Amino acid sequence: MTLEEKALQLRKDIIEMLYRAQSGHPGGSLSCIDALVALYYNVMNVDPAKPGWEDRDRFVLSKGHCCPALYAVLADKGFFPREELWTLRQLGSHLQGHPDMRKTPGVDANTGSLGQGISIAMGMALAAKHGGKGYKVYTMVGDGECQEGLVWEAAMAAAHYKLDNFTVILDHNRLQIDGENDKVMSLGSICAKFASFGFDTYTVDGHNIDAITLALKIPFTPGKPKFICCETVKGKGVSFMENNTGWHGSTIKTADYEAAMRELEVG
Repeated sequence: MTLEEKALQLRKDIIEMLYRAQSGHPGGSLSCIDALVALYYNVMNVDPAKPGWEDRDRFVLSKGHCCPALYAVLADKGFFPREELWTLRQLGSHLQGHPDMRKTPGVDANTGSLGQGISIAMGMALAAKHGGKGYKVYTMVGDGECQEGLVWEAAMAAAHYKLDNFTVILDHNRLQIDGENDKVMSLGSICAKFASFGFDTYTVDGHNIDAITLALKIPFTPGKPKFICCETVKGKGVSFMENNTGWHGSTIKTADYEAAMRELEVG
């Protein structure tokens, strides 16, 4: 199975778990899955048999509401059985509506309050530096999330502390719960902003797994963190969800579920 085929299967898993849960966030989960595939299958040093391994690379999903994408990847990697995906958001399930490191193997930080995840991840990268550890830390933020002040405090600190073990990935789908980013609060040139904070910046097709992998593997400039802007489509893979703000967090009804799965079956 190619990684593109893997991403297609994971999109099906996202739709399945959200349909069964009758709540959650399809749009952003579908837009970020290709970046997560590139990260977990081509780049990160993790071991599903040892989720708490001290020297593992870390990933923090700062846009925590899109955890169905992360859960799908973790299950496929073997951190927990795939069948548990169908318990998403149910009482007694370890798969919460936002990531919980106390309950879900493979989750490195609790997130949900936007801006906090990137801040936690920056702290992890700083801890690695202080501890003389070689692991790397990756975080994914949403573009609506980048309207939060915490994001820029974390960026400023990452550059100040010369965290050349820290990568910020942006899921740049240009939509948030209230509409288009540019109409809610424009981000302007997001790469220029991160560059001005001291990051090396790269822009890639966020649905091209090879391109994302290449950017992730570019060696760090000594003393500089990295920012990768993944240009994506919200709801990618399901035509009626694509570029549709209404699918940020809408319930998937039976007719929509069936239509989505038919599209994904064809690929």
